Amino acid sequence: MKKIFLLLIVSALIVSCSKSDRGELIGAKTQKFFPSQPLGMILVPSGSFLMGMADDDYVKLENAPVSTVSIKAFYMDETEITNGEYKQFVNWVRDSVVRDALAKRAIFELGDAPSQEDLDKDNSINTFYPSYQVQEDVADEEKGGYTLYKDDVSFGIDFDDKSTYSLNYDNDILWDREDYPDLAYAQVMEGEFEEGTGFFLPKEESFNGERTFNTKKIEYTFTEFDAEAAIKSDSDSRKNFFKEKTIAIYPDTTAWIKDFSYSYNEPMHNDYFWHDAYNEYPVVGVSWEQAKAFAHWRTMYKNSYQKSRKKNGQRVASFRLPSEAEWEYAARGGLESATYPWGGPYTIDAKGCFLANFKPNRGDYASDNALYTVEAKSYWPNDYGLYNMAGNVSEWTDSSYDKGAYGFDMGLNPNVSDSTNLRKVTRGGSWKDIAYFLRVSARDYEYQDEKRSYIGFRTVQDYLGEDIGINDNPNKVF
Repeated sequence: MKKIFLLLIVSALIVSCSKSDRGELIGAKTQKFFPSQPLGMILVPSGSFLMGMADDDYVKLENAPVSTVSIKAFYMDETEITNGEYKQFVNWVRDSVVRDALAKRAIFELGDAPSQEDLDKDNSINTFYPSYQVQEDVADEEKGGYTLYKDDVSFGIDFDDKSTYSLNYDNDILWDREDYPDLAYAQVMEGEFEEGTGFFLPKEESFNGERTFNTKKIEYTFTEFDAEAAIKSDSDSRKNFFKEKTIAIYPDTTAWIKDFSYSYNEPMHNDYFWHDAYNEYPVVGVSWEQAKAFAHWRTMYKNSYQKSRKKNGQRVASFRLPSEAEWEYAARGGLESATYPWGGPYTIDAKGCFLANFKPNRGDYASDNALYTVEAKSYWPNDYGLYNMAGNVSEWTDSSYDKGAYGFDMGLNPNVSDSTNLRKVTRGGSWKDIAYFLRVSARDYEYQDEKRSYIGFRTVQDYLGEDIGINDNPNKVF
C-alpha cells in the first residue's frame, strides 16, 4: 500500500511538472525576434527635431513654419533607388507575366488533366504548365511532382484567382526566336495565336526593324488596404476596403524629351534606363503610383524568401515611401535647424567643390561636374550616412501636399494622407534645380501620375520595437 501511495505522488509530480509554465502567466510562446537591417538601408534612430524653415523664407511661400516633431525609428535606403534595382522589379514582373501567358496556352493545348508523359516533355510549351494542389490522400503517382496549391483538382484552374495555381519558375524563358521549342510557344511570344496578344511589337512599329519588347504589356497587380476609409466607415467587412490596383511599371523614358522643349536629350531617352552604364544611377520617369508598386513588390519579394526559408513567424515590416516628416528628419542627419543636409549655409566645401548635384552659378549645369544625374552614391553622405538627400533627383514621399499642413499636423509622426488629393510632396531638389530647392525644409509637389526626368524615390521600412540601446551605434548590423 505504501508503494502505491508513493507511486501516486511521483505521478502527480510528473504531471504537474510537465508544463513548463508551472501554471504561471508567461505569455504566448513565440519565436525570438532579432531586428535585421535590410541590405542597402540605414537606420534612422528615433528622435525629435525642429521641422520647417528655420532660416529666411525669402520667396514668401509661408508653407513650412517651424514646429517640434517626434519621429519613430525607421530604416531608409542609403541611396535613391537605382536603375539596376528598379530593373530587378521590372524583370520579375515581366517574367511572371510571360510565364502566365505560356501557362494559359499550355492548358489550352493539354486541357485540365494532362498526362505525366505530356508534362515531362522537353523543349515544349508543356514545361510551363501551371501547377496546382491535389488532395493529401491522392496517391503520389497521381500528384505529378507539382507544387501544392489547390485543394481539389476537379475544379481545375481559375485564372481569375491566382491562389488556384502556381507558375513554374524552374525553366528559363527562351526569348530568341531560333530557340522557341514549338509553334504554340512561338504564337504566345509573337502574338500569332490571338489578336492583341504577343510580347513584341510588330515589325512596322519597330525602329529600323529592331525586335522591340512591348513594355505596355507588363503590369503589376497588387492589393492595398485602405485603412483611412475603414476607420471612417461603419462596415464590419474588411473586404470592402481592399483596393486592387494594376500599374504599368516601366519608366517613361520619353520624360527626358517632354520635360525640356527645344533641347536635345535623345541620348538620355535612348540609353538612360536601358544601358548598363547607368545601372548605378537613380531611376527617373516613375510616377508616385509606380514607386508605391515597387515598395509593395519589395515587401512581397522579401516575405516570399522568408517563407521559403521556413521563417513564417519572421515576416518583414512593409517597405513604403517615407512621409514628408520622416524624409526631412532623415535629410537633416541630426543637425538642428541646418539649411542643407551637410549643415550650410553654403553649397561648396573649403576647397571650392560643390556638395551636391544641382544647377549652380546662374544655370551652369557643368560646374558641379555633372550635366544630368550622377551615380546614386556620389558626394558626401550626411551624418546618418544617406547620400544625395539634396540634389541629383527629387524624391517622392507618401504625403499629400497641403500648403497649411504644418498648422494641423500632429507632433508625433505627422503625415497628410489624402487619397482624394492627387498632389504628392516631393523633396530634396534635383540636378536641374537651383540651390533653394536643395534646402531640407523646401517643399514641392507633383501630381501622382506624372513621370519626370528629375524625380526618383527611395523607400523606408519601420523599425520594429524601440531602438533604445543601439543609439551609440544605430547602424550596427544584427
